[in-house]
Amino acid sequence: MNTLAKVPVTVVTGFLGSGKTTLIQHLITNANGKKLAVLVNEFGSEGVDGEILKSCADANCPEENIVELANGCICCTVADDFIPAMEQLLARRVRPDHILIETSGLALPKPLLKAFDWPEIRSRITVDGVIALADAEAVAAGRFAPDPDAVEAQRAADANLDHETPLSEVFEDQIACADIVLLTKADLAGAEGLEAAKAVISAEMPRPVPMLPVVDGAVDLRVILGLEAAAEDDLAARPSHHDGEDEHEHNDFNSVVIDLPEVVDVEALIASVQRLAREQNVLRAKGYIAVKGKPMRLLLQSVGERVRHQFDQPWGLRPRQSRLVVIGEHGDIDEAAIKAGLGMSGLGI
Repeated sequence: MNTLAKVPVTVVTGFLGSGKTTLIQHLITNANGKKLAVLVNEFGSEGVDGEILKSCADANCPEENIVELANGCICCTVADDFIPAMEQLLARRVRPDHILIETSGLALPKPLLKAFDWPEIRSRITVDGVIALADAEAVAAGRFAPDPDAVEAQRAADANLDHETPLSEVFEDQIACADIVLLTKADLAGAEGLEAAKAVISAEMPRPVPMLPVVDGAVDLRVILGLEAAAEDDLAARPSHHDGEDEHEHNDFNSVVIDLPEVVDVEALIASVQRLAREQNVLRAKGYIAVKGKPMRLLLQSVGERVRHQFDQPWGLRPRQSRLVVIGEHGDIDEAAIKAGLGMSGLGI
């Protein structure tokens, strides 16, 4: 590889639970000899996605090439975290052919693109493209597509509601920054749902970009890598709700880490997570669960009331500990209520 050539970077963005980690897992295991490195950023202090990705590390993407940043949004901690992490990957004895960045589900991609103009890395890397993932089933169901009549009713009732919600702004910024949009969970959305999701997303796009349906992250690496978009030089074509601001805040969101003993009743745990989504407006929960009598750890991930779980690998030398990261809008996350909701659920604890 020509060491003077810039290393291409693909930014993978998308809302909470849209399937970013699943997509990157697929790219790692289907790299076709391409040497990959991954920078994964999580909202909150406890990382789960990095651990998932390290479990599928191989010769083309060894575990040392998977770097996790869990100290907050990377576009808010550029000097302290993002730049050193990129320099660390570029300093590998075998330089990666391509770097994948999985942003937090709450991240705004445009401030991150601006960071690629920093002198320390500008001459060595380029943003090959921004891939935005959208949960087709959720979008088709009307999430982030408010009923105009309902919006007008809210405005009439309270002038303070004459603005977009923080979640919709995140979604719209991610779509506006994309070079390709992947419509994930296409099997759950169905043909009509996919068309409805496409219509909603098209309305938010400042320019036409390809939209592809995807199931379980299965997309040909050649389709989304090698776009040569040089997105860091194309910022004007990627409008943001936060254009003109020097920085953005994540005070609209909060996360808490909940430690649990071994769980006896997995279905009771799932029911508890679903109830918390309804009663505490929990947006996302994810973590590893120790199930009594089971040598494998249970990976649990939820988006709203939709919960997915699977035994992924033995605990091995890792501490056998149940731990959930719970994310919601600021003001809705009540740590005591969440702990009580899990503790009273009849989990066998």
